Amino acid sequence: MFRNIVRIALAVAVFIFASAAQAAEPAATKGSLVIIGGNLRPDNAAVWERIVRLAGGKNARIAVFASASATPERTGKILVNRLKLYGADAFFVPIAVKMSGTDYRTLSEDPIVADQVREAGGAFFAGGDQERITTALRRPDGSNSRVLDALWEMYRGGGVIAGTSAGAAIMSSTMFGEPKTVLATLKLGVEDGREIAQGLGFVGDDVFIDQHLLVRGRFARMLPVMLAKGYTLGLGIDENTAMVVNPAREVEVVGYKGALVVDLSQASSSDGPFNVSNVRLSYLDNGDRFNISTGAITPSADKIDGKLDPAKPYYREPLFSADILGNSTVVDLMSKLIDSDQREAIGLSLGSSAAVQPDLGFEFKLTRTPDSIGYESAVTESYSVYNMRLDVRPIEVRRPLYQYVDGAGTERLHVATMAGN
Repeated sequence: MFRNIVRIALAVAVFIFASAAQAAEPAATKGSLVIIGGNLRPDNAAVWERIVRLAGGKNARIAVFASASATPERTGKILVNRLKLYGADAFFVPIAVKMSGTDYRTLSEDPIVADQVREAGGAFFAGGDQERITTALRRPDGSNSRVLDALWEMYRGGGVIAGTSAGAAIMSSTMFGEPKTVLATLKLGVEDGREIAQGLGFVGDDVFIDQHLLVRGRFARMLPVMLAKGYTLGLGIDENTAMVVNPAREVEVVGYKGALVVDLSQASSSDGPFNVSNVRLSYLDNGDRFNISTGAITPSADKIDGKLDPAKPYYREPLFSADILGNSTVVDLMSKLIDSDQREAIGLSLGSSAAVQPDLGFEFKLTRTPDSIGYESAVTESYSVYNMRLDVRPIEVRRPLYQYVDGAGTERLHVATMAGN
């Protein structure tokens, strides 16, 4: 009898614990994200129309947040008018740190404003300074304001949240706060509360997001952040381009350029100057798809029949770049390497003699592996490159760089490097 009572009590306790745990889990999300890498052009109809369609189509209500802008009223007005040109019934939400004549803390708790956001079909976050967004929408103790809760309710209920530049940075739980240059970030690392801060986390806690990625060589600064915060997956999106994330966590690239998938699941790093091995990079071009949950990548329709044959390479010379952090350089090297008779490509990043730690640089080695796959579009001649290995190691730069004259009396550039430990 006593044993039966104990069993019943234990069963009830397990049921209560399981129910409480289930209640604590976040509600399933039915909405979508449109994560834009910045500099979204007014004529990029593919992205603007997708935002409006995901918000409900013609006359969809879209709340415009210019909270990140230094001139929120002006920026908000431009974005409202632009969304209206693409068929939305957009409206401005006047919650911004830099907006004169208003109290952003009071407005972020206003039940009327919160209801307007909650009942909208979507929200659009402008670019600027992402910490202005989190300051405006979070309370001083870090908890959600009433309007931020309304944004989450709208998103979980099936709405779309779009953001460009700073509006993209807030999509992950960790975002850049006051970052250094890309090269200085590699040299000096990152610190919570300074270079990195807490984002709003709409994409989930397991994915790190960065923007302006290829134009500014920012793929490299993702690596120290991901290692420091324990991320194994990062998504970086370039300018005038969007990653559309649906409720099933499938990502579609839409726009001018593309996105990088940064996979650290097999990577290893060592102490001392930044040094990481076996990072996996994939470049997704317009129309390509990536499943966050499964890791599966699908090329766009115009590339599906354009899988590259390693036995028929186009490029047949060593591949090297003296500025791997240059505009789209990493993708150019990846595209050439996947269609090359070479096994690896080397890129360097060196700083000015006046920069921090001027004698420290980095070597980036891209390697084709048996898992590396490339596709080429028969229409645009653009590439998609999946599963390429990246190793980054420190190098010592011996100065001065100009240190000899050839037989004809011409000064030649000489960079002497030595592998770091």
